[in-house]
Amino acid sequence: MDILIKKARISNDENLKDIAIKDGKIIKIEDNIEGEALRLINADGRVLIPGLVESHIHLDKALIADRLPNKSGTLKEAIEVTGKLKPTFTKEDVEERAKKALMMLVKNGTTHIRTHSEFDPSQGFTGFETVMKLKKEFKDIIDIQVVAFPQEGIFKAEGTEEMMYQAMEMGADVVGGIPYNDHPTKEHIDLVFEIAKKYDKPIDFHQDFKDDADGISIEYVCKKTIEEGYQGRVSVGHLTSLAALPKEKLEPIIELMNEAQISVMSLPATDLHLGARNDEYNVRRAVTPVRALRDGGVNMCLATNNIRNAFTPYGNGDLIQIAMLAIPVSHLGGADDLPTVLPMITTNPAKALGLKDYGIGVGKNADLVLLDTKALNDAIIDIPDRLFVIKNGKVTVETEKTIKFNF
Repeated sequence: MDILIKKARISNDENLKDIAIKDGKIIKIEDNIEGEALRLINADGRVLIPGLVESHIHLDKALIADRLPNKSGTLKEAIEVTGKLKPTFTKEDVEERAKKALMMLVKNGTTHIRTHSEFDPSQGFTGFETVMKLKKEFKDIIDIQVVAFPQEGIFKAEGTEEMMYQAMEMGADVVGGIPYNDHPTKEHIDLVFEIAKKYDKPIDFHQDFKDDADGISIEYVCKKTIEEGYQGRVSVGHLTSLAALPKEKLEPIIELMNEAQISVMSLPATDLHLGARNDEYNVRRAVTPVRALRDGGVNMCLATNNIRNAFTPYGNGDLIQIAMLAIPVSHLGGADDLPTVLPMITTNPAKALGLKDYGIGVGKNADLVLLDTKALNDAIIDIPDRLFVIKNGKVTVETEKTIKFNF
């Protein structure tokens, strides 16, 4: 064995398990495993989870909040500010910042990410090419899916349509779209599906990112998904407009989303910061209705979106803190709700990203995190230290700490 983890808690029952790892795979899960291992880890009853999955993040524009701040805190200014900055980005600049963001994620137990990488005629492929390079460089530490993302729109920014095809030829894993920031909206969605079908790739939309529900296009996305036979291959981020719909209008949309097997990435850190900026009292939370979507059968995920830029001027790459934020915001702290939160940063996004051999089971990839907590239901609310991070069967992160009480 390469690694033997002793006495780990992998479920809510009382039985602790030993986990044997060899050649990057989990080869045994039993009550007691004997034998030699190159590395022995005594979990001592602590919780072992599969690696965290960051399903929606922007590496290429991380850590730029201090360059040109978004003073109004609105989405409009965030887009404007970032649009001014992007032509100033160099490959060296993007690489330095993206590496820092990646190390934040790795340190906090993330083993897989999907990053939206932007390009447009004003900045070219500076950021996109850099992120593609980092995907290869970090492949033994973290798996990276790259989304070809037209932040400035496709039809609004002349020349972007051709760049979308170029990005796919350059190796993008996912076709991105942003219907709410382009016109005509339906043609934007149609083109994204056309490109995705050409290259047989999944789709990930920035979807209906507004405080109100006027002009939403999620229903069209669902119908297009079903029409094109793309069920289970389409994800949407933000989707904040659904929070503005009454139950009688929301429920049919959720049913349609469930039929289309749409995955949703809720981005509470960003959406709380940018949303409801014009509300003078009784300020809305402006976050997609996580509970209603979850209860309706939609595959719900929680993700970071941005780290310290005009869209989100804070963050440290810790998905467990994002999940902790979502608990009070989306009323997920009840006894029946709390157990559904950890899957929103593990198994649910793994399903959305189409990850193979993910999870804790014999034959699965050994991408694991040992948490400094002994109760699975407390895995989020303790915000526990990540004691060990294991990627591809190798320990990539180890945390040591000493606490002294002087009384």
